[in-house]
Amino acid sequence: MSTDATRPTRPVPRASVLEIEAYVPGKSQAGAGVKVHKLSANENPLGPSPKALAAFQSSTALELYPDGSSTRLREAIAATYGLDPARIVCGTGSDELLMLTAAAFAGPGDEVLYSQHGFLVYRIATLAAGATPVVAPEKDYRSDVDALLAAVTEKTRVVFLANPNNPTGTYLPFDEVKRLQRGLPPHVLLALDAAYAEYVRRNDYEAGIELVATCPNVVMLRTFSKIYGLAALRVGWLYGPAEVVDAVNRIRGAFNVSAPGLAAAVAAIEDAGHVDAAIAHNQTWLPWLASELTALGLTVTPSVANFLLVHFPDTPGRTAKEADAFLSQRGLILRRVDSYGLPGALRLTVGTEEANRLLVAALKTFFGKETGDGA
Repeated sequence: MSTDATRPTRPVPRASVLEIEAYVPGKSQAGAGVKVHKLSANENPLGPSPKALAAFQSSTALELYPDGSSTRLREAIAATYGLDPARIVCGTGSDELLMLTAAAFAGPGDEVLYSQHGFLVYRIATLAAGATPVVAPEKDYRSDVDALLAAVTEKTRVVFLANPNNPTGTYLPFDEVKRLQRGLPPHVLLALDAAYAEYVRRNDYEAGIELVATCPNVVMLRTFSKIYGLAALRVGWLYGPAEVVDAVNRIRGAFNVSAPGLAAAVAAIEDAGHVDAAIAHNQTWLPWLASELTALGLTVTPSVANFLLVHFPDTPGRTAKEADAFLSQRGLILRRVDSYGLPGALRLTVGTEEANRLLVAALKTFFGKETGDGA
């Protein structure tokens, strides 16, 4: 029995909550008077579909609660991918759905597994649920199926796999994902985070729809923040087995997606032309940036997403930290990834043509190479 001397004098959070390091977004500002090219967040440089913007602007009944079941959006997603809308859950970005997945299936005494350079929210979601995060090493900045399976214990309840992974841009072929699923105990939930799936142009890649359709322990998460350009509205979705969907629906907020967000997302997913334009832009500039940066002597991790992980030397005057400061002064904002255990690298989002060319020109100056527009 506690006594007055041992009883807390104020509310005390769970110990696991105090282990969380709050997520810090990439910076978005530069010095006064400098035009900013924000390449620190993996946003669509083309912006949202004009149809999505119009739908957002038409959503003016702000006094009314949104549809708590996200019915129209689930039906639009289902029509696009040939899914059962009853097996779709919509959320406040895929981040909320990651949190809900961990909360529904893991708790104190359980373990949640993810790869070495996996998305930071996995650790946050795990600790918020009271569970223990377990990290498996990667090979060449890519998730390693053997290492993940070796880290599974009797306490493992959820495995988060970002595919493609952020911040590395690497991916696992579908055969490897299937091998991972086959190697997991049937009670362990495999959560496939496919936030960047629309950008991938590889024949051996699959976002996860097929696995969810055939396996009772797999869910797939997607977002409208990336290729659809709706990051400000926070809309995501989960496709999973009926039992998983039921569990997540029991703990999600009743009106967790705003009416403007729902309207814009429906219009966005129905505008295939805008998605095609975003894919084409990325297919042009992702390899161009990789080639130009490699020509400067930098190491670039091969990426299938809309960003690059760029590794800098540890030579004084040439480090990632110094490059970041140099670029920031010129309004070119990249993402420091120290929190991912990558202090020698910067993450670069594919930007507009102007931003991409300015970045290469600035790095040529930083390294003392010939300046120019990078053409």
